[in-house]
Amino acid sequence: MATLIRRDNRDVSRRPAAESGLDPFRIMDALFGGDVFSPFDGGPRGFAPSFEVRETKDAYIFKADVPGIPEKDIEIQMTGNVLTISGQRKVENVQEGERFFALERGYGSFSRSFALPDGVDVEHVSAEVKEGVLTVRVPKKPEVQPRRISIGSSAPSDPAKA
Repeated sequence: MATLIRRDNRDVSRRPAAESGLDPFRIMDALFGGDVFSPFDGGPRGFAPSFEVRETKDAYIFKADVPGIPEKDIEIQMTGNVLTISGQRKVENVQEGERFFALERGYGSFSRSFALPDGVDVEHVSAEVKEGVLTVRVPKKPEVQPRRISIGSSAPSDPAKA
C-alpha cells in the first residue's frame, strides 16, 4: 500500500505572516508537525540534532546527527560532570530572484546538556565528526570500571607462599 504524502507546490519563500494570512488549518498543521513554517513569522523550523547515548564498560559514547554543520560551529564543554554540546546550522544565502518550492531543512542554534555520574575522566574526552555524525567519547576512570571478584577468597593469595 502506498503512503500518500501531501506536498503543496507553491512558492515558500520567506514572507511576512500578513502576506501569507493566518489560515487556521495551516496553524493546526504547523502545530502537529505537518508544516515546516511558523504561522507567525513565515520562517523555517529550528534545528535540533538527534542524539544517541550509550555506556560501554570503559566509556560513555554520545553520537549526534550534525549534517551540514562545520566543525568550527560545534562547541563541546565539560563543566564538572556536565557535558554540553552546542552548535549552529546557518541559513544558506538566498540570491535575488530565487524561489523555494520546499523548505524543510531546519536551521538555528542548539544546545544539549548531559549530567554524567562520578568517575568520568574529563581530561581524556575526545570528539570527531565523520560523515555528518559527531561522536564524543567520555572515558571512565580505571578505578570506577567494573572488575571481577572471585568467590571464596577473602584476601588475595600471596605469591611468595606458593
